[in-house]
Amino acid sequence: MIDLGYACVDDERAGRTGVSEVIYGAGKTAVQIAGIVEAMRANGQERVLITRLDAAKAAELKDLGCAFAYDETARCGVVGGLPGPDGNGEILVLTAGTSDLPVAEEAALTARFLGNRVHAVHDVGVAGIHRLLAHVEEISRAQVIIAVAGMEGALPSVVGGLARCPVIAVPTSVGYGANFEGVTALLAMLNSCASGVSVVNIDNGFGAGFQASLINHLPGREA
Repeated sequence: MIDLGYACVDDERAGRTGVSEVIYGAGKTAVQIAGIVEAMRANGQERVLITRLDAAKAAELKDLGCAFAYDETARCGVVGGLPGPDGNGEILVLTAGTSDLPVAEEAALTARFLGNRVHAVHDVGVAGIHRLLAHVEEISRAQVIIAVAGMEGALPSVVGGLARCPVIAVPTSVGYGANFEGVTALLAMLNSCASGVSVVNIDNGFGAGFQASLINHLPGREA
């Protein structure tokens, strides 16, 4: 453990879990993030993922001399670049609507950071079911599927009825009043009648990408 005063960096996490610590950027200052990155790099961590990093904080972090690539849509920064994929197959990320893109891109970037081949298909929600059915081949080929949806959260149930692989449902806070900032979508996904659907927290693209990577690195069939 590296004690920075404002943070205790877990430098042994990779040895325990296979994945090094990830920095959650929201609520931290740019100076704090830079200090954590520096401690990680000094301890031999080649790549660092920073999630929930807004554009203003990313600019401040770069001014501090921290070198990283920034994805504004995903709201993530990557220090040290992305590795080549070494997972069993392909992770498919599906979004119900364009408004779900930030969460979906966080999931996709997380999965790529963890060494996975990722394919994304956007705006295939149930309001235009023909758009989803046009991608049945990608659905059947996937090793893991991440289905991201707000509003009533119906997409994962439909995908679960088409897929032969695990489906990770991600509710988003996208929707009108009765969506209750994602609670309606969350409850709908938890009550899915489709088998093989699991659910992460509201807007938790990182959690979905991480879980999909764990599944994709288990011994299993090739895509």
